Amino acid sequence: MLATMSTPIATPYPHLLAPLDLGFCTLPNRVLMGSMHTGLEDHARDFGKLAEYFAARARGGVGLMVTGGFSPNIRGWLKPFASRLSSRFQVGPHRRITEAVHAAGGRICLQILHAGRYGYHPLSVAPSAIKSPITPFTPRALSSGGVERTLRDFARCAKLAQDAGYDGVEIMGSEGYLINEFLAERSNQRTDRWGGSVENRMRLPVEIVRRTREAVGREFIIIYRLSMLDLVERAQAWDEIVALAQQVEAAGATLVNTGIGWHEARIPTIVTSVPRAGFSWVTRRMKEQVGIPLITTNRINLPEVAEYVLAHGDADMISMARPLLADPDWVAKARDGRSALINPCIACNQACLDHVFENKRASCLMNPRACHETELVDAPVTRKKRFAVVGAGPAGLACATTLAQRGYAVTLYEQSNEIGGQFNLAKRIPGKEEYAEPMRYWGNLLTEHNVDVQLGTRADAAKMKAQGFDAVIVATGVTPRDPHIPGSNHPMVLGYHDAIAGSKPIGKRVAIIGAGGIGFDVAEFLTQDAPSPSTDIARWTREWGVDTTFEQRGGLGKPNTETSPREVWLLQRTAGRPGKRLNKTTGWVHRAALKAKGVKMLGGVTYERIDDAGLHVTIDGKPQTLAADNVIICAGQESNRSLADELQTAGVTVHVIGGADVAAELDAKRAIKQATELAATL
Repeated sequence: MLATMSTPIATPYPHLLAPLDLGFCTLPNRVLMGSMHTGLEDHARDFGKLAEYFAARARGGVGLMVTGGFSPNIRGWLKPFASRLSSRFQVGPHRRITEAVHAAGGRICLQILHAGRYGYHPLSVAPSAIKSPITPFTPRALSSGGVERTLRDFARCAKLAQDAGYDGVEIMGSEGYLINEFLAERSNQRTDRWGGSVENRMRLPVEIVRRTREAVGREFIIIYRLSMLDLVERAQAWDEIVALAQQVEAAGATLVNTGIGWHEARIPTIVTSVPRAGFSWVTRRMKEQVGIPLITTNRINLPEVAEYVLAHGDADMISMARPLLADPDWVAKARDGRSALINPCIACNQACLDHVFENKRASCLMNPRACHETELVDAPVTRKKRFAVVGAGPAGLACATTLAQRGYAVTLYEQSNEIGGQFNLAKRIPGKEEYAEPMRYWGNLLTEHNVDVQLGTRADAAKMKAQGFDAVIVATGVTPRDPHIPGSNHPMVLGYHDAIAGSKPIGKRVAIIGAGGIGFDVAEFLTQDAPSPSTDIARWTREWGVDTTFEQRGGLGKPNTETSPREVWLLQRTAGRPGKRLNKTTGWVHRAALKAKGVKMLGGVTYERIDDAGLHVTIDGKPQTLAADNVIICAGQESNRSLADELQTAGVTVHVIGGADVAAELDAKRAIKQATELAATL
């Protein structure tokens, strides 16, 4: 039978906070902290940090957690010397993690992940010797004996996890890793008992679950991560996915978690432009087919979203990873009626997934303490000092709220009439509607901690000195850089701020000078009328070609992009492809979206002049005139630090943070981290 909800409790989130009875144990709520690699898994020396990372989320009330992926053998490594649990010698360090979680009142499962052909090393193996499009190594095809050894390795890894004190394991069967590779014809061209027919291709995952259950006994959680929507060609059909789910259940799985998309898929699945809960429909479709509880996932970031998904019967449990990076107390705040103070995940990927792909430790743009819980710790307050923070952009807000949370008296000055700074522009970009959430969060924190907020107030050095603050933190941001193009004062020329804010009308033909992050944002703003498909699951799935009927294998349909209301050129001085320097996990989405809208992206452009005829340029040595109605300047920024210089001259203690310190690329990740670290030590 499907898991049923208990009697609703007195909370705005009765379904989310209802217990889930698994038979041999009961989870306190329906929140699973989904698996996400942090980089701390790769070395036992970091397990103390990893233990506190998980313990913080356990104290925050998460019902069940899953670690980042651990390979059952060397060939399954994600990269050389990456996380692995294959030897009894490795059990001891893991106990630091499980003991810390249990002491905090939580439960935790270890994810078993064999990378298959996604392994970034020459020892990788796969069902067939077919290279993936996202890794440089061609894998070796597993022999029949190799498949059998892999089965034993999965079961042994699960038993070692049990011996290390884990409450269960998650078997990673989705996202295009080894198990998923066995299931799809695109990556499995075997002719033995592990390939060919549907029954043969699904034999590996079913046998893994069966042997794992035999190894660990009945009272141990086994989550199977099922790829319900492959989003690649020559993938699984829906009836095959259903049959696998039913066989996995019969083999002994406790829970089935939803996997969405292979890593090589060209449809975004987790970036901020994906609608909230944009894939819970596929979990709901599976609920009619199996009897064990189902977990849904992807772009569920707030309690209201999670409650809606559960109340409408899409799933029995919600998986979130990045939202619990952003706020380890997410569940406790929802439970205690403090959801307005939840630090939001905006799905930017800048400090989490981008860091992992760059071999850095994961963290969170909105919460730099994530994965640094033992290092970024507030120094004890010995004397209640008074601080002024000038500028209410992301850096100033992060600094002011952190100082106030520590118990200091803080006055925040902002010359405009609203907080948020550049985030107020970002939230207007189609697909970035999520950027409105940080202002909600910071605004509530300012009220909660009695920060004296002075909007519409321009701070000056004399006033700051007269107030007698212990220190002034200058977070005055940036000013646009002048590219010094002849004719840049022409009436058709706009700055990016005016363009996005809508303070002036914009014509049908637009040339954008500068193809950094802001240039791409402006291009998306100009090519998509509001409201964007990101606010509507049906429109978004049509635009990207997600086949919700499953008439096509893998749920891969034909994209149906909405027509752009404008003709747009996106230009950069640097030779090469515009957007090449955008973030690794999101840049391809922006490039694909603009290409679908017909945006002409050109590199190696020399800007000659602007006049009534438009923008005169030289490209590959050939003069051209772009007959634009408007030219929008997105040519970078310069630090606005004049106040800091005046304060220093006046002998006031000054700290400069954010764009006022370094203007490059308007880096909110760096700004918030710098602000938080400063506020933690003042």
